[in-house]
Amino acid sequence: MRGFKNFLLRGDVIVVAVGLVVALAFSMLVTAFTTYIINPIVAAAGGSTGNGLGFYVSDHNKKTFVDIGAFISAIIYFVIFIAVVYFLIVVPYKHVQARRGQTVFGDPAPVKTCPACLSDDLPAAASKCKYCGTDQPATA
Repeated sequence: MRGFKNFLLRGDVIVVAVGLVVALAFSMLVTAFTTYIINPIVAAAGGSTGNGLGFYVSDHNKKTFVDIGAFISAIIYFVIFIAVVYFLIVVPYKHVQARRGQTVFGDPAPVKTCPACLSDDLPAAASKCKYCGTDQPATA
């Protein structure tokens, strides 16, 4: 039980839990925005079907209505939510970590391809292939 308690009280778990709560709160806000603002606008673009932007597959049966407007709203929701998470969580986190001297979400390390076995994930400074053992030419 002590190990579980230590795990829960680690700083990383607390930070992740707070981030999750913030993300859920933003999710509710963006859901309300798409439901009450975006959906009516998209439905108005649908014309006279009465159900919004979409079409019926067979005989005006509600179960066969393909709701394109709901899909467009979901895409808008996704873009807004990801933008909020990026600009309110990721960007500040990158700045805090940069002050600590750590690079996060940076460019990946350069790699090269082995001419013998064609593995393409060798570090650029490697002198031998980690898969086939072939000597690697020096990179400039």
